[in-house]
Amino acid sequence: MEGLTDRQVEILKSARDSGRVTVEELARQFEVTPQTIRKDLNDLCDRQLLSRIHGGAVVTSGVRNLSYDARRFVAAEEKRAIGRAAAALIPSGTSLFINIGTTTEEVADALCDHEQMLVITNNLNVAMQLSRRTGFEVIVAGGPVRPGDGAVVGASAADLIQQFKVDTAVIGTSAIDEDGWLFDYDFREVRVARAIIENARRVVLVSDCTKLDRTAPVRITHIDHIDVFVTDYMPSAKLRDLCREKGVLLIETMPERANEIEATD
Repeated sequence: MEGLTDRQVEILKSARDSGRVTVEELARQFEVTPQTIRKDLNDLCDRQLLSRIHGGAVVTSGVRNLSYDARRFVAAEEKRAIGRAAAALIPSGTSLFINIGTTTEEVADALCDHEQMLVITNNLNVAMQLSRRTGFEVIVAGGPVRPGDGAVVGASAADLIQQFKVDTAVIGTSAIDEDGWLFDYDFREVRVARAIIENARRVVLVSDCTKLDRTAPVRITHIDHIDVFVTDYMPSAKLRDLCREKGVLLIETMPERANEIEATD
């Protein structure tokens, strides 16, 4: 691409292949210092080709999400911690919505010690995870299955969701802005997400902080419709204050990351 060095082109290709690159791995790959890689990443971010995250960068796109396989590797450690913290908020013997997302799948995985759960989901990966567990009743929303990530989307899925009123909904999002709006890429998925939010007594948002560096075109809802927001850490003072103002319980599983970023970036 015009104006990019050969190394920056290779960095961009690696990011597009895997969804995420890290300073440490790139420094080893190209046999240069971490400072050199940080400069490359900053240049790519200035061109809006990548977005900086802790220790590296992710692909930037305002209209198309990363592939499912790539998303699984982005902030994987952070998502596991978020999943464990969210699962700890959910009692056994309750009803639950779980929607699409690699982070919501971590919540499902962390429900291993729960008993007697009713789970309604439009996520085929979650359905497969939980249907094997004794004491779990799993209901899958019907409708078209989106290729690649096992998402059941569209009007028929939303219609099934609306037949229930559950104790807790666990939802993910593709992007969050500092004004508190949640966004996604697929309007069909958003329709289901809205139905989930409207038919739950408590809504738990699970999302790592990289979502604050991303944009997506379809609005889901505002943070004031969320009861609990579980994240790795909150880098935005404005969004933190908004959560406090709207009565959203903010749970940070890795608050120390804020200090690490200040030290390394």
